Amino acid sequence: MKTSISRFAVVVFALFTFVPAVAAQWQAAVGAQSEDKGHQVVAFLPNELWIHAGDNIQWTVNADEIHTISFLTAGQVRPPFFVGCPGFSVGAALFDGSTCVSTPPMVSGQTLNVMFPRAGNFKLVCLVHPDMTAVVHVLDTSVTLPHDQAFYDKEAAEQAHDLQDELNPGQAHHQAASPNSVTVGAGKTLANGGGHSTISLMRFVQPELVVHAGATVEWTNDDTSMPHTITFGTEPQDPFPPSPNVTADVDGALHAAINSTSDSVHSGFIASAPQDQTGFPQTALGPTRFRITFSSPGIYPYICALHDNLGMKGTIIVLP
Repeated sequence: MKTSISRFAVVVFALFTFVPAVAAQWQAAVGAQSEDKGHQVVAFLPNELWIHAGDNIQWTVNADEIHTISFLTAGQVRPPFFVGCPGFSVGAALFDGSTCVSTPPMVSGQTLNVMFPRAGNFKLVCLVHPDMTAVVHVLDTSVTLPHDQAFYDKEAAEQAHDLQDELNPGQAHHQAASPNSVTVGAGKTLANGGGHSTISLMRFVQPELVVHAGATVEWTNDDTSMPHTITFGTEPQDPFPPSPNVTADVDGALHAAINSTSDSVHSGFIASAPQDQTGFPQTALGPTRFRITFSSPGIYPYICALHDNLGMKGTIIVLP
């Protein structure tokens, strides 16, 4: 009888010893926004997490600006956001560093749950926004984790709040270069150990401008990482190329003329001057400014074709 009890104890001990640990489910956010959607926090929140191998992280998008959740392989050339890895993951995915994982562009309320089967340090990027990165540190199950979910929830809220504070209304209104100038957006990019995060103003600063017929209005993009468009009339299906009636001035700014309130003009992408990295080819200058000469009186509404859903709209009132 004593022998049977001993054997039973050994079996029970073995069962409890070899039962695998239950994988943890972690939560994180993608983006945040102000109530009017004008201030977009372009960040993974938090942008650095430590988990165990076998754990899952679910990212939830909390903004109406589009984002991707993308893990590329080491040395992989960054693909366009509309191409993916190629291919897209929807709902759930597994990432071990051997094959890339990317969602299609996602908006508020959409989620992706990623399981990490092995230890490693993995960079997370948004393919829409170059200055939006994060890191997931996947540790062996024998290593004690430094933080719990409550810590990450608090850190995510603090990071979103701090980014919003970087672009308050007083800071967002830049000095116009001339009386007939409109500032297109505003932004700041911040960095920490987990990567880069950006706060962007999705608004035309001084959106309603009054000029006289014959005047030229100039738009300049002051957003550190977001492209914008200046679009009058019919919105094109493809927002990338300018409309055929747009030409380039000698200083590189794009220019068009509007002769009637029924005319359509589209700038294509207007972006702030790009920055270079050592060891990579110098980045070519792109259009940072757009000009329109108005020859006839009237009321001319316009939008950013990329962000009008966030309220990025304006009006030029042309007097005789």
